[in-house]
Amino acid sequence: MRMRYTVAMTAVMGVPSVFAADLTVKVEIPRLTVAEYHRPYTALWIEKADQSFAANLSVWYDLKMKNNEGTKWLKDMRQWWRKSGRELQMPVDGLSGATRAPGEHTLTFGGAKSPLDKLPAGEYAVVVEAAREVGGRELVRVPFTWPPTAAQSNQAKGEHELGAVSVAVKP
Repeated sequence: MRMRYTVAMTAVMGVPSVFAADLTVKVEIPRLTVAEYHRPYTALWIEKADQSFAANLSVWYDLKMKNNEGTKWLKDMRQWWRKSGRELQMPVDGLSGATRAPGEHTLTFGGAKSPLDKLPAGEYAVVVEAAREVGGRELVRVPFTWPPTAAQSNQAKGEHELGAVSVAVKP
């Protein structure tokens, strides 16, 4: 009896658990010196290697507008809108949130209830798209491998609406 538990525990401990892995995304929203500044609407999602949609991570938009009018401009994040946004009924619990001020923002995803729990093993990219009223639109892709066998970190940098975007994955 004791032998069976030892063999079973060894088998479980020898297999890396997907649920124990974490994905951390840092997004920098630059401070722009413009006459009329509005915080950007921002969407974060995961794409497969062929750039098809895999999972949503977060959507930041103006949640406080009356009659849910903030959703009117979600389609300005064109790539996200075509891949996932038009199929969602916003706000979505655990996905949508308020726009963010200039600065660095960190999001961490992990555990069985995260968008990562159903990702099959493979090559992916975290995509961040920002669109701003009376401003521009920008998209940044940062690749990563899932599930991680070792800690990995990658980053990319936007030119106008987004600053540095980094993705760290650890088993």
